[in-house]
Amino acid sequence: MSAFAKTLSPALREIRIFCCQSSQASAGTRQFILSTYPVIKKHNPDLPVMIREANGTPARMFARFERGVEKHVELDDLSSSDVAASVARILSTS
Repeated sequence: MSAFAKTLSPALREIRIFCCQSSQASAGTRQFILSTYPVIKKHNPDLPVMIREANGTPARMFARFERGVEKHVELDDLSSSDVAASVARILSTS
């Protein structure tokens, strides 16, 4: 979580996280959201962070950077700490 306890890159325009609200494959992503979303918003209050839950949706995260550059990572079947590492890796590559 410490990777998110700071202001993220100014090139980052938006974070979108998709997951299923009930599947075991999205459990790590849901736990990551519960533990990390408040920290991200505290340090980046103007950054749009959208969380979309839909039945059967595979867990994944999209990051949109300036000039329309978009990167994504698949998060299905990852633990909360693995999700945090994957998200931090994507967010650090602007």
